[in-house]
Amino acid sequence: MDKNKTLINISKKTFIQVTALLLALLVVSIVLTYVIPAGRFGTNPDGTVNYSVYEKVDGVRGIPLWKGVLAPILVFASGDGLTLIMLSLFLLVISAAFQVMNDAGGISALVGSVSERFKSRRKLMVALISLLFMCFGAFLGLFEEMLTMLPVITVLCLAVGYDSFTGFLICIISCGFGFASAITNPFTVLLACEIIGANPMEHIWYRVIIFIVMYLLLESFIFLYIRRLEKKPEMSYTYEHDLRIRETANLNEALSASAGREKKTRIVYALFLILSLVLIGVCSFTSLRSYTVVVLIAYFLIFGIIAGVLCTSSFKTVMKSFWNGFMGALPTIVFIALSASVKYVFDEGSVLPTIANQINLLAQGKSVFVIALIVYAIVLVLEFFISSSTAKAILIMSLLAVVNLGLTDQMSVLIYTFADGYTNVLFPTSPVLLISLSMIEVNYFKWVKKSIPLFAVNLALVIAFILIGIVIGY
Repeated sequence: MDKNKTLINISKKTFIQVTALLLALLVVSIVLTYVIPAGRFGTNPDGTVNYSVYEKVDGVRGIPLWKGVLAPILVFASGDGLTLIMLSLFLLVISAAFQVMNDAGGISALVGSVSERFKSRRKLMVALISLLFMCFGAFLGLFEEMLTMLPVITVLCLAVGYDSFTGFLICIISCGFGFASAITNPFTVLLACEIIGANPMEHIWYRVIIFIVMYLLLESFIFLYIRRLEKKPEMSYTYEHDLRIRETANLNEALSASAGREKKTRIVYALFLILSLVLIGVCSFTSLRSYTVVVLIAYFLIFGIIAGVLCTSSFKTVMKSFWNGFMGALPTIVFIALSASVKYVFDEGSVLPTIANQINLLAQGKSVFVIALIVYAIVLVLEFFISSSTAKAILIMSLLAVVNLGLTDQMSVLIYTFADGYTNVLFPTSPVLLISLSMIEVNYFKWVKKSIPLFAVNLALVIAFILIGIVIGY
């Protein structure tokens, strides 16, 4: 086994491909600022943005080239800079903490216990874990935080005979589908309802039905893949990656040699993970919601090291593992910087207001169903450039609150949640998607190619639910 290999390891090929894709998007965004006229939204008397008023800005054409070139650096000094820095630290720290957990035998101890219990019921395990992560997204609005669970879930899937790609599906993709099939998601349903003045509990039954249907769709996709995997394991999308993981995630003899120590390790890391989930839940339902990432950074930094020391009795060994994990995840910062640069360029070029205004004008004089699809398309376009659900909610729902499009408030919220969520696990401007794919060493274009059937059916269902909702007066 290569001792220098880390649990989270982004291959050179994957890094080059993803970086090239994001650089191409950055170049396109710079060019578009010279093609699309600049504009801005109006300002209310209290200084807040008035999204119902659009003003063309004369004399401005294109972002300065030096700003475009330096966008991956300058974005960290922008209004989104603090959020990006926190996300970067979050990913580096959790990667380091899980490397310690792996080297201390924590992952193998936990996975060994769970896999033994579900050895003859592994499909039930997949279905239950997928449902759990969908609920995290649908009820709590969690997504980025689930990157903390991906290493454990992928190794668990390996332990029961599946692969890392299965773990990716039941963890990240399930959470993303839950985020979009929102029931009480604070970032989409609750925030959008608050902005537009709707009751989030009104007609909640319809959103529950949508959640169930989308869960069944995703499980069908997952089990079709599993069926193929059972027939030909070598056809796994992560076959080579998994060969290495099976080596690096072994029962690290040097650090967890005895049965007694393994039991201690299992208890320590079970408590470690349970407390992390409790923290996420507490933050989600309290005033700490905005500080969830900060709280998790502190938790994984401090208790990740403490847990490792308790299990290995060697601070030096733990710090070496921590450093290896930290460095192994360092390339993800490049992905974050480049994906965020696209929005930065559009902001600096003052073209987002123009795009939103022009698409909004298309809705005038159209039928309610056509208007609904146009609004859906608006959010899809903005989603490509603005990954923040909060930012889009403020922009889109503020516009919908002041215009008369013939849509009910509940339908406006539903359309927004549809367009905002599913693309988090499809568009290349989603840092979480790119990072999670890199963690399992799957090419982005390969993911898009393999997931086309899933998202094609998903799109058809979304349109159907919008049409049915309009017909029944949702």
